[in-house]
Amino acid sequence: MLRLIAFFSALLTVAACTNPNDLDKAPVPLGDFKLAHNVVVAPNLTKGPASRDASKEEWIASMKKAVDERFSRYDGDKLYHLGVSIEGYVLAVPGVPIVASPKSALILNATVWDDAAGKKLNEKPEQITVIESFSGETVLGSGLTQSKEEQMTNLSRNAAKLIQNWLERQKYQEDWFGGRAADKTPARKPPAARPAAAAQPAAARGAAKAGAKVAG
Repeated sequence: MLRLIAFFSALLTVAACTNPNDLDKAPVPLGDFKLAHNVVVAPNLTKGPASRDASKEEWIASMKKAVDERFSRYDGDKLYHLGVSIEGYVLAVPGVPIVASPKSALILNATVWDDAAGKKLNEKPEQITVIESFSGETVLGSGLTQSKEEQMTNLSRNAAKLIQNWLERQKYQEDWFGGRAADKTPARKPPAARPAAAAQPAAARGAAKAGAKVAG
């Protein structure tokens, strides 16, 4: 917990570079991927410094919605489960404009399960750190211009986009989802890895039978 709080403190003035507003466009190729279970848990949720309060239930609902929005668009030939464990967050509170207004942030772990094989594709969970998107509303700090719900939606959508970027890189680098040969849409250059400060490797835990395992 202390490590998470220290990490969040270092992120309070970091700007974001994720743009999740591409859901109106065709999804990037993910081979034979089709979403089965969408499992989100928050067993060790930690609130960072200078943050509004948000419950586990609120975060789980927000993240499940964002994952479903982004990944239910895929119509591949194999089923995969996504497990997300939300580890910590900061929902910026009003501060001094520009100088001291903090940025909202979210830390989560993601795991992918191959349904047919009954096993994880990544034994080591992928840890992803998300910063709120930069916009006219957040340049002075989202605590001044957005409600808690708007901040959570922003972060959850950014997180889903970063999970997609990670899955796409793994498809190219590790031949996940059948690799390029299984793409139903033209191949493209894989996204570059995010800087360590904004997206770094680790996982999740699960759904009912398929779930209790999926996110772990």
